[in-house]
Amino acid sequence: MSTAIKKTQTLSNGHRTVLGPGVQAPDFTLRCTPDQSVSLNELRGRPVVLAFYPADWSPVCGDQMALYNEILDEFQELEAELLGISVDGAWCHSAFAKQNKLHFPLLSDFEPKGAVARAYGVYDQKNGIAERALFVIDADGIIRWSYVSPVGVNPGANGILSALEDLKAKSETIAAAK
Repeated sequence: MSTAIKKTQTLSNGHRTVLGPGVQAPDFTLRCTPDQSVSLNELRGRPVVLAFYPADWSPVCGDQMALYNEILDEFQELEAELLGISVDGAWCHSAFAKQNKLHFPLLSDFEPKGAVARAYGVYDQKNGIAERALFVIDADGIIRWSYVSPVGVNPGANGILSALEDLKAKSETIAAAK
């Protein structure tokens, strides 16, 4: 790992290194349904929000995903793609999304278990789950904002929306300068 990357990472829980602003987001391909996959690389050219969460069907996770679903129009206005990620299987995600009427992809970091969460520094080895973590990735695949919330606390959407608004303002400033 290069020195530049080490300087842009932040520590979480005193022992895990969570990827932070300025770091290239690790690419991945994960199942969104039992027969379809999504690759981060396919979404280049637009901002992406990764919402890692511990498990389908838990009260906090359900509330968090429901909140994001309620404000999905705001993400879309900011031209961002929202992806939920947990270690649950694709069948579990399908049932959870249907029950909660979710209109964004839930990706299965199931096998190898937690590989993507590990790459982002947000896998809880002791409990075998992803931490409740958020990443905003710019159109070039660079992480611009990240946050790890306590597992029992819904992080809400204000930080995500602020980061996306900052990205939009920056891209508008660059476009105006051309």
